[in-house]
Amino acid sequence: MSDWLVLVLAMLAACAVVVVITLVRHRTASDDDDPSETPDVIEYMTMWIGVVYAIVLGLAVAGVWEARSAAQDHVQAEAQALHEISERVRVYPPGVRDGIRADVNAYVGHVVHTEWTTMTERGHLTQTGTELLGRIRRDVTDYQPKSDFEAQAYQPLLDQVAAVDQARSARADSTGATMPGVVRIGLIAGAAITVGMVFALQIRRTKRELVLAGLFTATITFMLFLIWDFDAPYSRGIRATAQPFLHLFPHIKA
Repeated sequence: MSDWLVLVLAMLAACAVVVVITLVRHRTASDDDDPSETPDVIEYMTMWIGVVYAIVLGLAVAGVWEARSAAQDHVQAEAQALHEISERVRVYPPGVRDGIRADVNAYVGHVVHTEWTTMTERGHLTQTGTELLGRIRRDVTDYQPKSDFEAQAYQPLLDQVAAVDQARSARADSTGATMPGVVRIGLIAGAAITVGMVFALQIRRTKRELVLAGLFTATITFMLFLIWDFDAPYSRGIRATAQPFLHLFPHIKA
């Protein structure tokens, strides 16, 4: 089932709950119950609860979006460092140069075709990817430069290998959920309290108020969905992709 279909169903379900509860309260209310007599303190509390929860929602959305952007930056940094390795070894002898480039291509191909699927479905990287990166590191570090020109390229190549390793580790750390479970529970509880305060205001007088209550609930549902969707940067709807690898290594087909 599509994530967006889940969103639509969740929004419709949330609106339906509000409508059903409102209609039931309206029918079961006593004859002398006056909805217009909502105490001012309840209106004041409802307003401040809504404001505080809106701030919390905004911070949560900003946090998970930043984590998603950082996850894409990790992929870009890893791909760029690998591309630099592949280009800078041109000063090495053909046998060494071609061997390093072949190992870089093997690593990129594994990341794009195999490791990415494992990362999105199981939430971790593969041991094969780690071994392929180790092979690149050995190829670069074990070679002894034969000239000053090669020696000048040696240290920058080591730096790029370290950059790949660092970006790969950062990508591994970003594969799971970025938001703590207690925060997710707090957001859901806050949504229930905020929507519940709508009923404390006795929203059941006109169809217009009923529609507004439904839209209010649907908006909160949408915001919670966005937080859930961004919370796993590599595995849900608006996700970080392997496009940087494919852009810098066009011969590696998706």
